[in-house]
Amino acid sequence: MTLNIYVCGYAYHTQRVYHQHKPGFSEYILRLQTEGACEAKVNGKTYTIKQGDLLMIHPEDHYELFIKEHQDSGDYYLMCDGDWLDEWWGRSPKPARSHIGVDENLISLWRSIIIEERRPSTSKSKELSHALLQSLCFYIERAVNETNIDATRPYAVTRMMRYIEEHALSTFKVEDVARRAGLSVSRSVHLFKSSTGKTMLEYAQEIRLSSAIDRMTYTTMTLERIAEECGFGSYPYFHKVFRKKYGTSPGAYRRTGS
Repeated sequence: MTLNIYVCGYAYHTQRVYHQHKPGFSEYILRLQTEGACEAKVNGKTYTIKQGDLLMIHPEDHYELFIKEHQDSGDYYLMCDGDWLDEWWGRSPKPARSHIGVDENLISLWRSIIIEERRPSTSKSKELSHALLQSLCFYIERAVNETNIDATRPYAVTRMMRYIEEHALSTFKVEDVARRAGLSVSRSVHLFKSSTGKTMLEYAQEIRLSSAIDRMTYTTMTLERIAEECGFGSYPYFHKVFRKKYGTSPGAYRRTGS
């Protein structure tokens, strides 16, 4: 399948900018607002674009971007096309604007594409650029689906879950989770429990236990090291949590394989 990257970068504007994309071209446009604000018009509908808003423009869309004089605006942008993108676009709904937040993992993927595309042609890896772009698209797709489709839980809870998943194997505070969701600690604690049926610690412990079992099964790491690397801090605490969950000790589980 074909996949082409034409432009990928980051821009910060303080002066007036007007950009137009008319139907009939082959390129898809992805644009994530990371700082400030601007306005966009897609197929006649005007949007105020704020930090964390993603624009996804289809080749047949009529798209206009407006940044006013002295209106600070920062964004990551990408223009690309190809058969693979045609297939990806049709997999799920792609709203013109979605609020997905500013996620460092997503930004990291975007930056990686920018860096690879800047390399001289003699050292540039097209395969790597394409793999990074595909990863970026999948990441965006999940974020958009969680924001626009998943009505089983508030988006703030999804953001908290993603933060815990990212930091479960290290030390994090409830205040950090609440900050990611833009909520107070008390509100975030209540909302998370009412939406998922478990506390933030219980959710983190599930991830830690799953990671520990993987290491116990597929590596020869000591149980003490597994406890440390999986966020339990000490083997005695790991032993206590593991036995409570599975009714046996980590050592016995490892010896029997179940």
